[in-house]
Amino acid sequence: MIALNKTTIASFLGLAATAAAAATAAMAATSPLLNEPVDISPDFRDFANTYFLADQLADFDPATGQGQIQWQRAQYFTRQAFDNMLAGIKPVGPNEFPDTEYAANPTLPFSIQFVSPRTIRLRITSGPQFHRSGEELMLDGPVPEDHSWNYQKIPGGYRYTGAFGSVAILENPWHIEIRDATGRLLTQTDHASDNATTFTPILPFSFVRRSSDYSRSMDAVFTLSPGEKIFGCGESFTALDKRGQKVVLWTTDANGIQNQRMYKPIPFFMSSRGYGMFVHTSTPITCDFGYSFSGVSSLMAGDDELDLFIFLGTPKEILGEYTALTGRSPMPPLWSFGLWMSRCTYNSEKQVRDVAAQLRENRIPCDVIHLDTGWFETDWRCDYLFSTNRFPTPRRMISDLKDEGFHISLWQLPYFVPKNSLFDELVTDDLVVRDGKDNLPQEDAVLDFSNPRTVTWYQSHLATLLKMGVGAIKADFGEAAPLNGIYADRRSGFYEHNLYPLRYNKAVADITRRVTGENIIWARSAWAGSQRYPIHWGGDAESTDQGMSAELRGGLSLGLCGFSFWSHDIGGFTASSVAAMDKNLYLRWLAFGMLTSHSRCHGEAPKEPWHYGADFMDKFRAIDDLKYELMPYIYAQAKDCSERGLPMLRALFIEFPGDPGSWQIDDEYMFGSDMLVAPLMHEDATGRNVYLPPGNWDDFQTGKSYSGGWNQIEAGEIPAVILVRDGSAIPEINLAQCTRDMDWSKLALRVFAKNTPTAGGLVYLPGETELHHLTLQSENSAFQLVNDPLAGKVAWTISDGEVH
Repeated sequence: MIALNKTTIASFLGLAATAAAAATAAMAATSPLLNEPVDISPDFRDFANTYFLADQLADFDPATGQGQIQWQRAQYFTRQAFDNMLAGIKPVGPNEFPDTEYAANPTLPFSIQFVSPRTIRLRITSGPQFHRSGEELMLDGPVPEDHSWNYQKIPGGYRYTGAFGSVAILENPWHIEIRDATGRLLTQTDHASDNATTFTPILPFSFVRRSSDYSRSMDAVFTLSPGEKIFGCGESFTALDKRGQKVVLWTTDANGIQNQRMYKPIPFFMSSRGYGMFVHTSTPITCDFGYSFSGVSSLMAGDDELDLFIFLGTPKEILGEYTALTGRSPMPPLWSFGLWMSRCTYNSEKQVRDVAAQLRENRIPCDVIHLDTGWFETDWRCDYLFSTNRFPTPRRMISDLKDEGFHISLWQLPYFVPKNSLFDELVTDDLVVRDGKDNLPQEDAVLDFSNPRTVTWYQSHLATLLKMGVGAIKADFGEAAPLNGIYADRRSGFYEHNLYPLRYNKAVADITRRVTGENIIWARSAWAGSQRYPIHWGGDAESTDQGMSAELRGGLSLGLCGFSFWSHDIGGFTASSVAAMDKNLYLRWLAFGMLTSHSRCHGEAPKEPWHYGADFMDKFRAIDDLKYELMPYIYAQAKDCSERGLPMLRALFIEFPGDPGSWQIDDEYMFGSDMLVAPLMHEDATGRNVYLPPGNWDDFQTGKSYSGGWNQIEAGEIPAVILVRDGSAIPEINLAQCTRDMDWSKLALRVFAKNTPTAGGLVYLPGETELHHLTLQSENSAFQLVNDPLAGKVAWTISDGEVH
């Protein structure tokens, strides 16, 4: 066993607050609030707790991947030097009695398993496990085993080698090294002896045993390389690169999108070094990505056992592996890709019918009208019943609107106030979350989706609405499952809180598919696996330039976690009236929003374009028309994303992983594989400086050509810079006022290929199962289809991309 000597102890000595700084921090601290994000990182720097540091390999069988780690017991201590108090950690003996009954430095099991040629599973426990095996909600089926990896004994340990990398398990000190196929070190676990060169306190790979309740939590600590970038962790609105940030993974109502909180935290991230990690737990997780010490990432998980999946490859390959494990987004219905018109809230049948009539009268293409909180008898009081006073004939209204090409979406939530007519039934029938006293944890009754009877009750109410003809259910909220709750599966909120959105999403999606046959919900909250239940939208954005910018970062970040489809409130949610809604911002945001997989105009202010004047409505119509004309491109790209686990709205480096510049950009995106969009983020902007990855790019609106690098580009009629990769064929369709009325037998191909004699694109027809790849060749200065997999089904018109 490696002893932690004076040199090792010194490596933990580091910066701590002086008395004055501590007092300032205490004054700045806020009182805990209901559903405050649970940051467990303080538990890993608590002088009352006991820590166990992964020290050496006690036993290992490379044939089975089973072994044991010996852990060194340690505690924090202080040392004063030159009027500065230093914190460190040192080995200690047992504090149990009788000490002969408990191991001071326990030997505990771990295992390594290979899931695929690119996926490694590492499992480590901090003690005996007696819990019952439950449903693996985050995983999309059993975890496969891959036998293509070969092992060999090496000096000081063992090495497994696969087609795309290697894993070394070293004995003394215990390390796990992850390398790519060339032998380049991607990352490795951090051991106490690795930190001898710094005075900054670093807690190495370890687990904590709390003195308050003897609970244990894991801290998986890995090295970070110079220049390494980290991306993911869900719909995070902070800087896209998480290196240098502390990210708390706890679902919460973020109350806006310009803070660190998340509606959709996901315990998955990828590195620019060529690996990704998924922490398979539902407990709160705090990820310290070089925030406390730039050279290591600490994945502090509340769970008392670690189940960590590690993926190797490019961003696309990593996403493919992660979504093969946790599931991919099925294709939503075609109509969902059209415009959703909404506000908070339409409150009468007459108002809904009037909006539908004006949309058609003003030639504003639209497929969905969403009814938010006002369709009940009492606003916000969800009882699944239309107000009889304000919606006298809801079934006929839904039918009439469907005849006009509209689908209806309805808002609801899983919380029930005491005045709700369903409250007593839910409590009496024990369908809600309880507390330790078997009471309600808070005033509202919160549906307990871990209870199968609750799911049945809930789905029966939704089924009634879906059978009336409702197209989609908005699954709002879901971030406030009580932390102090006791759930039907006998687990506490510590384990159930983050799972709640996934259970909620699944319940809505399953009954919708069962009744309508379609894959569609409209959800705000999410956890790992929720991508199997599309669609999710970005929460209550501020109606500002900063809100628009943060919304894009959130969408990019969520897309890097396997969510193919995503939307947001175009124009932001918070503008309270037409007068308060900045028209220039609304149009710029609309261009961004319509070039997203799913597009909804929603907020506190009316969002129907006629409220903002005739000139505004003409500009609105032009942007809206563009999406409807691009529907064949969007639909085909959506199918490709659904099959491969890719996001429609994707960071540039997903397509260009070898380009260092693409890893720096968080205010542009690829819309599918072939179109690059740079939204206008500033008031009255008509153009912007745009970074283009290597290659040639053609302006979708003007036909001008640009080379990779930074370019100052003016937008066209559509207030966004839109470019197409040279060599792309973009399929389009004649304009229709709803997707139902589109004629898919007549499609156009706009070919952007000034610098290549060949071009390619994708096409996917409604009602078919196969995605088709098109290839075109230039002959006599005109492009012709080399292959036509849709001959007899589609009549093509082919043109160049000079002018839109």
